[in-house]
Order: sequence, then structure tokens, then C-alpha cells
Amino acid sequence: MTRLLLLLPTTSYRVGDFLSAARRLDVDVVVGSDQLPVLEQYASGHTVTLDFTDLTTGVGQITGFAESHPFTAIIGIDDGTTVLAAMASNALGLVHNSPESVVATRDKYRFRTALANAGPPAPSFQHFTLDHDPRAAARAAPYPCVLKPVALAASRGVIRADNEAEFVAAFERITRILNEPDVAAVGATAQRILVESFIPGQEVALEGLLDDGELHVLALFDKPDPLDGPFFEETIFVTPSRLPRGVQDNIVATTQQAITALSLRHGPIHAEFRVNDDGVWPLEVAARSIGGLCARVLSFGAGVALEDLILRHALGLPLASLERDNQPAGVMMIPTPHAGILRSVDGLESARAVPGINDVTISIPRGQPVAPPPDGTRYLGFIFARDDTPDDAEAALRQAHDCLDITIEPA
Repeated sequence: MTRLLLLLPTTSYRVGDFLSAARRLDVDVVVGSDQLPVLEQYASGHTVTLDFTDLTTGVGQITGFAESHPFTAIIGIDDGTTVLAAMASNALGLVHNSPESVVATRDKYRFRTALANAGPPAPSFQHFTLDHDPRAAARAAPYPCVLKPVALAASRGVIRADNEAEFVAAFERITRILNEPDVAAVGATAQRILVESFIPGQEVALEGLLDDGELHVLALFDKPDPLDGPFFEETIFVTPSRLPRGVQDNIVATTQQAITALSLRHGPIHAEFRVNDDGVWPLEVAARSIGGLCARVLSFGAGVALEDLILRHALGLPLASLERDNQPAGVMMIPTPHAGILRSVDGLESARAVPGINDVTISIPRGQPVAPPPDGTRYLGFIFARDDTPDDAEAALRQAHDCLDITIEPA
């Protein structure tokens, strides 16, 4: 029997989309999560409780379950599950990336070390533990620079510093974030800070699928909003890219260099870069697909969703087409204006009525705390557009966002 194990944190935006894809493929799916009561509504009777923080325990739980319910494939949906998926696949003899390669995508210091001599341009970098004197570190830092928690994602704790005073303030703020209970539970790997020289330029993202190390490009996104700091909240993704063809070819070639340096071989990848006159600079290569609900902006062949492609590839099923449909499209991750309690988002109908807009989705319930980066990790919601040109899609996203009236009260 074809059986798939999906590793899904309860905080993932993508639970429904991946389970819908599994139903469309009519495969037996088991959901593995750390808090199953939340997910029982999606996969009643097909769940298993797993430890996502202790990987040895988590692998043992998966292999034990597989003795009576063998799996054809295991997929880690978000950053917090990709390493466990690779380790469990390795233990069960399933097709997978090596655990070491996936660890290198999750650890920003290992990532920088792996790519340091791989060919693409690379910033200067060093890393520190939290007990290091931030003032001593500040005296040796290149300016401007960016401080990043080694093991966090979604721009959490990422802060630019232009001088020693800003460095010390950023180091201390990141320390407070890393000492929060949800981060401290991860262990020593989350208690380190990477410092690297700031890379100017336009940011882009590449969505791809690896088949025995061969890269199939699924989409290349422009990020038209400047991401110069001091914090790095992502907003708009637009595809196809408007960069010159030669630059796009360089991005693809750089992605392949990074994949080879990291020894990735299988499954989805999401890569992000800075582009400037000195070349294409890798920022991140993740062994997963694009985060949030952003995948909804992509479709392939005759309306096939990205999640369907990922599941088909993992299960060894035929892939009808890896070509994205040719209509320009974009998504905006609705930025959080400031921290507090979300009380309301008005103007949704006006936003949905903007020509070119497909949908506007609010992903945080009213009454919940919200915060922008570097402290927060969740977006208020997503706006989706499809239009005649990338410029039109971007303009539609901005117009729809202008329709929204967001009320956030002090906590």
C-alpha cells in the first residue's frame, strides 16, 4: 500500500493544503505532529504523536510506527521537521536527502561554512554563543552587518547593525528572543548568533524540485520591496521575474552550485538570494517548499498545485508537467504594523474586488497577539493576484493592501 507520512507542526499554515493534495492523489496519509488534538479534525484516526525537539526519540517513534504501518515516503513540511524527515527516511531506507545535508540548510553557520569555497560570492561571517561579550564582538564586526540566530526562521531575530551601539542592542535583543521558552526548548543549537557582512541588492527567491541532484526550476520570484533592515519582514513575491535573462540564468547556476555544496539530492527546495553588481549571493537554501500560503500562487500544467507535485515526486508517481502556467502572479504576506492584540481587519471585500486579485486570506484570528519581525513569526494573512503582467500583479497587490484597515490594540 502507498502510505505517506506528513510531518506537520501544528503552527504550520499548510496543513490543509497538503492534506487536500493527498486526498486528490487518493493515498493513505498519516499525520505526524507534536500536538495531535489540533490536527485530528484534518486526519481523524490517521495520526501519530512525535517528538520534534528530541530527534533520536522522534526517529524511534516513526520507525516503531512503521513496523505495522510501513511508509512509502516521509515529507517534512516546515523548517522544524525537515531534519527529522531526513533522519527517519534514512533509518527506513526511503529515498531522501542525507541528514547532514538537511542539517546544513537549517544551521545558518553550517550553511555559510559549506558555501564559503563553493564558488558563489559570500559575505564575511563568524558566530558567537550567547555568553560571549557583545561589546567585544561589536569591536570586531564588519559594518554594516546582520546578526542572525543560527537556527531560527521567518526573519525571527534577524537584525542589521551599522555601528557598535546598534550591534550590542541587536545582540541583547536576539538573546532575549533565544531565551524565550519555545526557542530554548530546541536546545544548544538555538543558542548561537551568526554575524555576517550586510549584502546590498535586490532579493529574489527560487522554487525548485530536485531529482537525484538535478534541479528543475519551478518558479523565480522577484521581491520588489527593499529589504535593507534594520528588520527584514518579507512582503511581496512576484513571478515571473523581471530581471534580465542573463541574471536569471546566473541565479539558476548559483542555485545548482549551492545545492552541490550542500549535497542535496531529493525533493523540494526554496532558495533566496541577493543580486547586485558583484553577482548572485546565496542567503538561504531550504530543503522544503515556499512557506506560508505562498504556494497557492503557483499552478502547473492543467492547474496542478505545488503540493501535488511534491507529493507525486516523493511517492514516485508520474509528473505530468513541471512547467508553471504562464500567467504572471504574485502574493503579498500582509505586514504587521506593530505588536499588540489583533482586533479587526476591515476592508476585505474592497480588497477582494480589486481587479487582478484572486483572494485575501486572514490567517490570525481576532484576539490573538501579533508582532512584526524580529520578534514575530506569523503573518496577518495573504493577498493573491494574477494579472496580465508582473507589474500589474504587483500593483494589484499594493492596491488591495491599501484597502485594508488593520486594528491592533496594545497588549
